[in-house]
This record gives sequence, C-alpha cells and structure tokens, in this order.
Amino acid sequence: MRYACLLLVALSVMLPLTAAAEQPLVQFDGGIGATPAAIAGGVLVINTTRGVAPGGRPWVIESLRAEVKIDGRVSVEGRGLLLGGSDGIGTTVNQSVRARLFCGSGATATVHQSGLVLLELNGDFRIDDVLAPVAPTTAATPTAPCTSPALLIVSGGGNWFAAGILK
Repeated sequence: MRYACLLLVALSVMLPLTAAAEQPLVQFDGGIGATPAAIAGGVLVINTTRGVAPGGRPWVIESLRAEVKIDGRVSVEGRGLLLGGSDGIGTTVNQSVRARLFCGSGATATVHQSGLVLLELNGDFRIDDVLAPVAPTTAATPTAPCTSPALLIVSGGGNWFAAGILK
C-alpha cells in the first residue's frame, strides 16, 4: 500500500509536466516560396530573411503545416516544394531540407533547427524531429514564449527555400 501511495504521488507530479511538454509553442499553416531577389528603387535587393540568404532560384511550395511543442519536438509536413524557375523548373534538384525556427528578432533571436530530410521527387517532405540549437550559447530547446516567430525551410547548404505562415 505504501508503494502504491508513492507511485500515485510521483504520477501526480509527472503528469502535469508531461501535459505541459505536449502544448504547442508555435504553429504555422501555409507556406511562402522564396524569391531570391527583387528590384527596389532601381537596385537589386537580395531577399535575405532573418540573416539567411535565399536559394539562388525561385522556389514554390503548395502547402506547409508545422507545429513546435514546448519541449522542442517539431512536426512539419510540406507539399510541392519545387524550383519555380531555371532549367530545373518543377524539380527538387535532389535537395534536402530542414526546419529552422527563429524566436525573437535581430541579434537577440534564438535559432533552433531540425535534421535534414530528402525532398521526394514531387517536392513533398515530412520532418518529425527535436529541434537543436544552432549556436552553442542558445538554450537546448526553444523557450516560451516564442516572440516574433519565423519558420524557414532551409537547404543543407543553409539557404532558405520556403517560409511558414504563422497560425
């Protein structure tokens, strides 16, 4: 009986912690493909986002859904991430991608990312991973609240191909 009581006490402490880890930190529904550059005032401007340069060609994405949990688990489902220009138009050119989450803005932003996954021939991909810090000084998992969140889908080389639309 004594051990049963101890087990109940332990479970009553652990269950709220487990439930908190299950809570979403941030969600994204929809995606925007990368346009590498634009002309602004007669000047070519590279579409650098959160310090990340775009891929060298336009990319399009049909759909994107992503959820990051408080414990750093990330689930991303992307459809139709394909080149939107050049001789490789409509293909993935055998690219691998990862999710990169930014919380905060400017130099104070924390950055966490998933591992790489290979794009399927039709541009579909699925990421189920735990985010890891990009910089050694960043916390092991994203911290709540995630202010000014941005989710980029980046290549193995570090260029962004698509961005999530905050839900």
